[in-house]
Amino acid sequence: MGDEVRVSPLKNFVAGGVAGACLLLAGHPLDTIKVRLQTQPKASRTQYVLYTGTYDCFRKTVSKEGVLGLYKGMGAPLAGVAPMMAISFFGFGLGKQLQQTDPSKPLTNTQIFLSGCLAGVFTTVIVAPGERVKCLLQVQASGGQSRYAGPLDCAVRLYKEQGLRSVYKGTVLTLIRDVPSNGLYFMTYEYLKNFLTPEGQRVSQLSTPNIILAGGIAGILNWTIALPPDVLKSNFQTAAEGKYRGLLDVLRTLLREEGPKALYKGFNAVFLRAFPANAACFLGFEVALKGLNALAPSW
Repeated sequence: MGDEVRVSPLKNFVAGGVAGACLLLAGHPLDTIKVRLQTQPKASRTQYVLYTGTYDCFRKTVSKEGVLGLYKGMGAPLAGVAPMMAISFFGFGLGKQLQQTDPSKPLTNTQIFLSGCLAGVFTTVIVAPGERVKCLLQVQASGGQSRYAGPLDCAVRLYKEQGLRSVYKGTVLTLIRDVPSNGLYFMTYEYLKNFLTPEGQRVSQLSTPNIILAGGIAGILNWTIALPPDVLKSNFQTAAEGKYRGLLDVLRTLLREEGPKALYKGFNAVFLRAFPANAACFLGFEVALKGLNALAPSW
């Protein structure tokens, strides 16, 4: 394990930006489906449910809005995801650097978990308002009437109408969703990287299929913890003003109306997306990091 060289938060930042773009291109279509499934109105006796499942939602979206319909609302996350993943990997790198006393000694799983948690705190500042805007835009398309012209219009109007608190609605939920799941995400990835490295080889020489496997599994585990708070957050952030008093109220309402299953709404869409999106994300990160190490070894 002699290749754990000095962690560079700056290189992590740049490579994280590349990772974010890769993640989004691979994963956004299924994210649109996830949000539409999570927030669709319940079936009443008079009307049928809008989408019966992941594939049905995919088919209807493509037939009604074309393939680009799957990339609805992508402007906001693209402007946000690249810098956000940059900040996430920067936070992760910083967490590792703060705990690394000796560059030749690998960090423990706990240290890597804590570094990942720090990454989650760093990103929430950007993620919370971005997610609020993204969910509102994704939902208005399936509702028919357009209230907001686009991401910027949505953010500005939320701020004008109810101030910064409205823009940051759902922040605590975002923290509950992102801090532990980010810790697990990075820890799983680093653990699997070491686990998949053949005896006597360096972790940095890991093959592409193994990076894809490690990144994909890390993504799936991450969402296993993150999905329930994510469902609560999607519902809380897109609800009419004053519908819910707070987080516990959302949880109570969902459990009362739809049972525990509701907390894993959009499960298939999330898991189908988690593997390719996170595999693409970590692959982009590793390739970019290798390039940076070659181009600017002293950074």
